[in-house]
Amino acid sequence: MRLDTRLVHSGSGPDPLTGAVNTPLYLSSTFEQSAPNENKGYVYSRTSNPTRTSLEAALADLETGRRGLAYSSGLGALATLLEDIPSNHRIVAGDDLYGGTWRLFEHHRRQFGLSITYVDPTSVDAFTAALEEGPTAVVYLETPTNPLMKLTDLPAVTALAHRHGARVVVDNTFATPVFQRPLELGADLVLHSTTKYLGGHSDLIGGALVTSDPEWGERLAWLQNAVGAVPSPVDCFLVLRGIRTLGVRMRAHDRNGHAVAALLEKDRRVASVHYPGLASHPQAELARRQMSGSGGMVSFELKGGEPAARRFLKALKIFTLAESLGGVESLAEHPATMTHASVPAAERAARGVRDGLVRLSCGIEDSRDLVSDVTRGLRAV
Repeated sequence: MRLDTRLVHSGSGPDPLTGAVNTPLYLSSTFEQSAPNENKGYVYSRTSNPTRTSLEAALADLETGRRGLAYSSGLGALATLLEDIPSNHRIVAGDDLYGGTWRLFEHHRRQFGLSITYVDPTSVDAFTAALEEGPTAVVYLETPTNPLMKLTDLPAVTALAHRHGARVVVDNTFATPVFQRPLELGADLVLHSTTKYLGGHSDLIGGALVTSDPEWGERLAWLQNAVGAVPSPVDCFLVLRGIRTLGVRMRAHDRNGHAVAALLEKDRRVASVHYPGLASHPQAELARRQMSGSGGMVSFELKGGEPAARRFLKALKIFTLAESLGGVESLAEHPATMTHASVPAAERAARGVRDGLVRLSCGIEDSRDLVSDVTRGLRAV
């Protein structure tokens, strides 16, 4: 089946008991056993739940993996993954990361002996140098990155990592399996914040891991149960519902992202625009080769710094000033004081996340209205 058909049908199907078209919502924490350790496949909902089983099957199918696992948040998924990396091991990561990921790496796992080396995610040479420094457990990537929309050449970096005995983990939240499937490009595991595009309606918190390695999948499933960062059946039901419309939504996000980025690129008040769908993006050719769409995330830097960013954000009427992204509604945020506030100012600035940077999540509204709203914000600058 083609992707749009799979989005509608993966993990779902008429309930064999009742014929219900939607996956039933199993609001039960525990399940009857006919005798000690004799059951119908479910014992306790931290370990597994039928609604979650449907979601995890859909996640694996959409990312063309062997095992999908759902979590209570994207960071819950990452924290559980990190439990599988022993102390005194090393991660090589791109240096443009979501602030919450950086916080988990730096303020939590370093104290337990995990080493993290950050490199320019656009440079294969930088990954080569880092991997040659010593043994590496995992290469951790966002592509596109949050918030500067940098890309990593996945076939090149995954091949390089595998030669050095490292596994590759890719946060695919921005692109989604509609526009990019990292496992098909060589990655070993994909991470999602299902809060974002997969859920798509800003009404749930969730995360996911998908791997093509069945042994690693079993190990992560064991940790999922042991650590317990699992989503509620309601959140699983909502992500399943969101996945059904992911294809049509992503095409609308992509259309609006292109329209807004094109406007920003022409405005004299804008110092730079970060959007892989623009011909001016330094990795536009890689974007065409690796992704089938550019999505709805656009970031840009205003020449007037933080005062200009604040005036722009205050003037918006359709874009809502709020953290998160990927919902049907358009959102705007100021990374330096919101999503990336946990990163020290000097480090943020050195990596390009300066005080004039604004990140937009373009929703599925009419493109003309979003362009008008961004124009309104620019006039206020």
